[in-house]
Amino acid sequence: MPIEPPETKIVDRWRVACDGGEGALGHPRVWLQIPRETGWVECGYCDRRYVHRDFAEALGVSDAG
Repeated sequence: MPIEPPETKIVDRWRVACDGGEGALGHPRVWLQIPRETGWVECGYCDRRYVHRDFAEALGVSDAG
C-alpha cells in the first residue's frame, strides 16, 4: 500500500519553491520542476507533494483539506 505524502498543495506554476514551511524548523529552500507528463512532484526533504492545477482532478486531489 503506497504511503500518502504528509501534505499536498495544488499550484498554478510548473516550477515551485519548497522550504518546509516551518520557519527555522524547515529546510533549505529548493526549487522543484513539476513534470508536464505526471503533473506532480515531491520535495526530497519534507515529502510535500505539489500537484499542478491542470492535473488535480485527474489525480483525485482537491483544494479542500
